[in-house]
Amino acid sequence: MEAVKAKKHLGQHFIKDLSICDRIASELTFHGNYTKILEIGPGMGALTTSLLRLSNMELFVMDVDKESINYLHDNFKELSAKNRILEGDFLKTDLNELFGKEKIAVVGNFPYNISSQILFKVLEYRDQIPEIVGMFQKEVAQRIAEGPGSKNYGILSVFLQAFYDIRYCFSVDEDKFIPPPKVKSGVIHLTRNKVEKLNCDEKVFKLVVKTAFNQRRKTLRNSLKSLTGTLDTSLEIFNKRPETLSVDEFVFLTQFIQQT
Repeated sequence: MEAVKAKKHLGQHFIKDLSICDRIASELTFHGNYTKILEIGPGMGALTTSLLRLSNMELFVMDVDKESINYLHDNFKELSAKNRILEGDFLKTDLNELFGKEKIAVVGNFPYNISSQILFKVLEYRDQIPEIVGMFQKEVAQRIAEGPGSKNYGILSVFLQAFYDIRYCFSVDEDKFIPPPKVKSGVIHLTRNKVEKLNCDEKVFKLVVKTAFNQRRKTLRNSLKSLTGTLDTSLEIFNKRPETLSVDEFVFLTQFIQQT
């Protein structure tokens, strides 16, 4: 079968440098004693080939693109025979239906137009997904991995760092893809931490983080006025701006606001 044509509306940029695929696969640490890997957006299987070299692992691949699915069936007979080539939208998939309660790693050269949505989906299944290794737009990868005090630190950083330890692995130039994207890319590694549950109402936590960062140039005293109401905001933390706060400090703020 001929090569798959990259589709702009699906955000497809296929890796052509196979050494990068090997580097991505080598980032997996098998944290959580799992045996299953789900690759999202395999395209023509460049990364798939590297992942198949990992010993004692069961690889599943999922793509929404029918042309890619057909290509994978033609070129990865072992996966096809074991029904591990899945046609579907990861964002609409119930992982419990596919894997029960078994833990899985999520890996991929993620479509940049939905990469943040993929990570929000991962958060929903955080107790089932001990590890994620993915390619993102470099700016997004940096934002996710940066800690407090960085201009890149934001909403997604806080949400993910509440439940995952995150490391920026390496950068990738535009010419390593077909077609080349207009931006540089970055690979990050997320490992599930030991936090089982936040010590606050998670819905209120998300509201506090989003409200604070929606006016990130303001101090928290001003940006959180709609949430603090008549509460005493003379505490020193309210003189700070959101990008300086750790996850624990956002939890503290949430607990404080829950008093109302």
